[in-house]
Amino acid sequence: MTEKSILVEVSDLNKFYGVREANLEALVRFFPRLKVISRGDVIKVIGDSDEIKQFEEKLHAVISHFEKYNRLCANDIKQIVANDDNLSDMEKDNTILLYSVTGKPIKGKTKNQKVLIEQAMKNDLLFAIGPAGTGKTYTAIALAVSALKEMRVKKIILSRPAVEAGENLGFLPGDLREKLDPYLQPLYDALLDMIPHKKLEKYIEEKIIQIAPLAFMRGRTLSDSFVILDEAQNATYTQLKMFLTRMGENSKFVVTGDLTQIDLPKNAKSGLVSAHQILKDIDDISFVQFDKSDIIRHKVVAKIVDAYERNEKINN
Repeated sequence: MTEKSILVEVSDLNKFYGVREANLEALVRFFPRLKVISRGDVIKVIGDSDEIKQFEEKLHAVISHFEKYNRLCANDIKQIVANDDNLSDMEKDNTILLYSVTGKPIKGKTKNQKVLIEQAMKNDLLFAIGPAGTGKTYTAIALAVSALKEMRVKKIILSRPAVEAGENLGFLPGDLREKLDPYLQPLYDALLDMIPHKKLEKYIEEKIIQIAPLAFMRGRTLSDSFVILDEAQNATYTQLKMFLTRMGENSKFVVTGDLTQIDLPKNAKSGLVSAHQILKDIDDISFVQFDKSDIIRHKVVAKIVDAYERNEKINN
């Protein structure tokens, strides 16, 4: 008789085990001669050493499936144990970047979201420019999380210029993170859709995922990273130049912005406007122009954008 303890490292242990450990029982059912006891994140297995080895291999395969798709059921376990390649069409779809925490596939839905994903495979510096609601930031974050999960990068860095705070930031109550959360919340929201809350907190604590204002990028060289600058229309010429020159080895930079929503003072020129003029003809840099046809929020948002565009043409 052999006894072995196996550590179960998953993002959500309760979800992995299932209600009343139904998922674990579904796996154990294929190994009737083994005695399996779960104690938190440790599974103790007692029995023949060869059978324990087989059980461990299948357990790790089940864990990999769960971490990739963020879901698990008895039928999944049956297919994994049987090495069944009869996967669903959804799982065969190679346009899927990753799966949300609810198991929903995340992929490019609109023409320009798909273009952004295609260009990310070709170039390491991308600009995604267009109106609100087109999925620029969400798609960029999905690309970043996918790269992290597939270990193509070691960390994700998300940044925004905290323009609205200005000099008043120091007068807000709380620590730095509490002060900046209102400006960075949209980035947290997207991440929480793709990474379970506890795992996201662990990534942030270990600085695998860093969310910081643009000013914190100064003086750094960002290597082995997927870096996103959101709301870049509110970065000045100097700030955006500083950001772009932080790029290190094996890094990918995505800059997103909406040129119709510049909040800078009237005497400050948007760095995103300048970057488009200066860098547009350089090889290895992609500019993806989103438009109202990419808007995937409530259908009225597209009508609002259209109405404002008509108004601006009349008044200009």
